[in-house]
Parts: sequence; structure tokens; C-alpha cells
Amino acid sequence: MTRRYWNINLEEMMEAGVHFGHGTRKWNPRMAPYISAKRKGIHITNLIRTARFLSEACDLVFDAASRGKQFLIVGTKKKAADLVASAAIRARCHYVNKKWLGGMSTNWSTTETRLHKFRDLRAEQKTGRLNRLPKRDAAMLKRQLSHLQTYLGGIKYMTGLPDIVIIVDQQEEYTALRECVTLGIPTICLIDTNCDPDLADISIPANDDAIASIRLILNKLVSAICEGRSSYIRNR
Repeated sequence: MTRRYWNINLEEMMEAGVHFGHGTRKWNPRMAPYISAKRKGIHITNLIRTARFLSEACDLVFDAASRGKQFLIVGTKKKAADLVASAAIRARCHYVNKKWLGGMSTNWSTTETRLHKFRDLRAEQKTGRLNRLPKRDAAMLKRQLSHLQTYLGGIKYMTGLPDIVIIVDQQEEYTALRECVTLGIPTICLIDTNCDPDLADISIPANDDAIASIRLILNKLVSAICEGRSSYIRNR
């Protein structure tokens, strides 16, 4: 794997609140190696270890992007949803930011069928065909299109399973993570002090509740993906 310098600054991470974990009563003992202190009933994450794993994750996504691999970013809780969408769009990645539908990856044939239906309805809407249907039929199909846009809009161009999945908040996206593990899809997971660091291929210990923390982690990963994509384009 290529080793590069990603300018991961500890002071910048502190300003973003990356080091703040959950309350000391709400923790996973397996996170002990990644916790440096307790302060006012809150666990404090060891940012040196966070920087190390974030750097490894950046190396991984850079190498994958430089080989033309495809990424999926998953983060559906309210604080993460908009950040996930904007990060994915910037890096030309697929994303899920509303709800992970059970079996979205493990039952890919069903997801693929839904995506085909979604694309067909979008095409019919663009050509104006929906508006030429009887009102009841048109209303039903428009509701269906709206539903598909909400849950599948971020993966509408996905034609197969992703090569790497980036997950924001292990607890919230546990179903997505387990599906990736089942299929052997490499995962990068942002984990707080209540998570299991052994589930993902690369776990990045960080505050998964603060918008600034989530944004910083995603920005670093997205920058690495963009650099990798540029390298891929130059070398084609």
C-alpha cells in the first residue's frame, strides 16, 4: 500500500471535538486501547491513534481510487446525512444517507430490480410520460418515484456491489456493517467509545456525534479518494 502524507493535524482534530467520546458508563471495553483519559465523566479518545488509523484509511482509499475502485459512504443519522451526501458527491462516490434497507447489499438482485424501476420512472418523468397518464396512476407512480429517490437516490448509478464501504457511526449502521462483513467487502468505520473496534477492516476512533468531527474525518477520506481518482485518470 502506498504511504503518503495526509496532513492530519492533532490540533485541528481537537478543535473539531474529535477526541470527545461518550459517557464513561456508556462504553465498550474493547475501546480501552483507544481511550487516553476520563474527563468530567466523558471518555477522551487518544488522537495519536486516531491520526494513525485515519492515515491508514486514507492510504487505503487512495490506492483503491487510483485503481478505479468504487466506494459507498453510509451515514443515515440526522447529523451525518447532509455531510455524507456532500462528501460523496464531491468524491463521485455512491451514498446512503436516509435509511439502510435490510439486504441492500446481501440481497443485491432485489436492490438492482429496484434501481432499474427507479431509473425507468425517472426517465418517464423526464420525458413527460407520467403527466400523460390518468391522474390516479400518475400520482401513484410519482409517490413511488419519490420513495425510491429518498432511499436509493444516492446509489442510482451503482451497477454492482461497492469495492469499499465507509461507515459513519457503527452503532447506527450496524446492519450495513454486518452485510459488508458477510460479503467480504472492506469497510472503514468511524467509531465512538461505545463501539467494537474489531468489526471493521479499519476503525477510526472519533466522535461520531459532532458535526465538525464527522466533517473533518470525511473530508480527509474524500481528499484521498479525489487524489487517487486524479492519479487513475492520468495513468489511463
